[in-house]
Amino acid sequence: MQRFFIHLSYCGAPYCGWQKQPNGRSVQACLEEALSVLLKQEIAVTGCGRTDAGVNASSFFAHFDCEKEIPPAARSSWVYQLNALLDKAIAVHSVFEVAPDLHARFSATERTYHYYLHTEKDPFLENSSYYCRFPFDADLIRQAGQSLCGYRDFTSFSKLHTQVKTNFCHLKRADLERIDFVRWRFVFTADRFLRNMVRALVGTLLSVGNGRYSLEDLQRIVEAKDRCKAGTSMPSHALYLSEIRYF
Repeated sequence: MQRFFIHLSYCGAPYCGWQKQPNGRSVQACLEEALSVLLKQEIAVTGCGRTDAGVNASSFFAHFDCEKEIPPAARSSWVYQLNALLDKAIAVHSVFEVAPDLHARFSATERTYHYYLHTEKDPFLENSSYYCRFPFDADLIRQAGQSLCGYRDFTSFSKLHTQVKTNFCHLKRADLERIDFVRWRFVFTADRFLRNMVRALVGTLLSVGNGRYSLEDLQRIVEAKDRCKAGTSMPSHALYLSEIRYF
């Protein structure tokens, strides 16, 4: 049995998310179909995470197993062939063999998400960034983000009724970076993220930045362990899974 990792990126707009769903087209389904055609056998793919509908990935890893050994020479054109089979919204960058026990999801030690926003109307950013129409205090947002890194239970920022065993995360970074005069991006790094967590964090931190919530309010929100207490969930089109680390 050989195990292979795929490094890919995708625009989430056309899909119901990474994971296969009965009522929509998913990135996982597209990738499995392309691999099954290429390798002439049924291929199941496991992703490094489960991005929601509309969420993008600028760097994503998945793995699949092959029962028959495939020599390196036979793999040389895999990237080209997969990209020819896949939708234009999905791009494969590399395919490489790994140890049989390396798991795309469970072996990952760190994940980073970016959430982009812009403060002036721009038609060229409309589909890739959130247009923030109100002013905000960036330094206050950074201070609030830093305070979040002292917590472990992020129930207040998780979608309700998920099937995870725990809502504990080690949030290592929650920051706001300025890209240029009108563009910004939130940066979140953690060992794991809960469903809808990043979008809820962004909505809450923006509410701190515009004065709706104080730093004391943020503390109460986290400690309440109640999703209804936190800020709104931001639109998915501006969110990107941007980095996965395994070692």
